[in-house]
Amino acid sequence: MYAVIKTGGKQYRVSAGEKLKVEQIPADIGATITFSEVLAVGAGADVVFGAPLVAGAKVDATVIEHGKGDKVRIFKMRRRKHYRKSQGHRQGYTEVQFSAIYGADGKELAKAEAAASN
Repeated sequence: MYAVIKTGGKQYRVSAGEKLKVEQIPADIGATITFSEVLAVGAGADVVFGAPLVAGAKVDATVIEHGKGDKVRIFKMRRRKHYRKSQGHRQGYTEVQFSAIYGADGKELAKAEAAASN
């Protein structure tokens, strides 16, 4: 069972019990958050696609940690003009673990096992 969610301007295919680093979300560590922008939900041939969202579907997740990604170096140069500019950037992320997937009717379709959350 999986779902395709949209967060931070990106789309992710997630399943219950999976850990994922997404764009930074303002939530405390250990808090439960709900992703309500679900684009598709199902498994195998039983997939429900939204137009654009699946009404009533949601995915619950727990915030594990916040952090910063690897440094990206930005370097600009104009040859023979004595122009050089160097800059760095580290994008913030939030690591979440998905605990449950709910279908369009609000029924729980998949739940993470207790052993997977440790």
